[in-house]
Amino acid sequence: MVVISTREEDAVDTRDWSIQEIARRVGTTSRTLRHYDDIDLLKPTRIAHNGYRHYDQTALVRLQRILLLRELGLGLPQIAEAIDTSAGAVADATALETHLAYLREEQNRLARQIVSVENTINTLKEGGSLMAENMFDGFDHTQYKEEVEDRWGKKAYADGDRWWRGLSESERAEWQQLVADLGRDWVAAAESGVDPASDEAQAIAERHVEWLTGVPGTPASAQGADIKGYVIGLGEMYVADPRFGANYATADGGTRGAEFVRDALRIYAEANL
Repeated sequence: MVVISTREEDAVDTRDWSIQEIARRVGTTSRTLRHYDDIDLLKPTRIAHNGYRHYDQTALVRLQRILLLRELGLGLPQIAEAIDTSAGAVADATALETHLAYLREEQNRLARQIVSVENTINTLKEGGSLMAENMFDGFDHTQYKEEVEDRWGKKAYADGDRWWRGLSESERAEWQQLVADLGRDWVAAAESGVDPASDEAQAIAERHVEWLTGVPGTPASAQGADIKGYVIGLGEMYVADPRFGANYATADGGTRGAEFVRDALRIYAEANL
């Protein structure tokens, strides 16, 4: 419940911050914070005599969680649901600990990438010989090993790992470019407003399925596999898992891009698989 304070309370209450102060510190706008208020995502703690919204420590913790979840690609409705189902100081702290572990993992990975790239730059400038084993620290594709094995079995990971390690440097670059092109074309189609059933969207869906079935170790590559069920299920996962949905995030954020991919893949699978 928002409390409208008196002028005297404004003078003595220093335990909160005005909407302008928060917007400046966060690097956002007052308009954004007012929008969060309008949709009940972040309510001000009180409204001062001049009509300005003010936020206390609890509100700031909630805002920090909102920003972290936004970076993971969640839409505002999903963020509200995630935060409201884990309300309270202890729950906030637990959730932030999870975020912190993820951020530290990313920090470590990025630090390793920076060192790898710096070493490559220095070697090139000095005319030295590049050592492949020193060039790709931080680019490790095995970070999802446990998750892949849990979801699809040890053989699936082993087959995929063997395939990846067997690729030449140019083949890996070609494969990564294929993935980047797919992501770019999906986002462009989603932002253009075309129907998921359109020829344009279905052509991308066909390329996507060809890509999936061409990677050893995935359920779609096994002989006699339920490719239709796999493709439809994967589309649902793009929406449910922000790590994957981020690959298809449109300029306005949220899950609209991932939902477009999901719908187009389902239509393609129903018609062709």
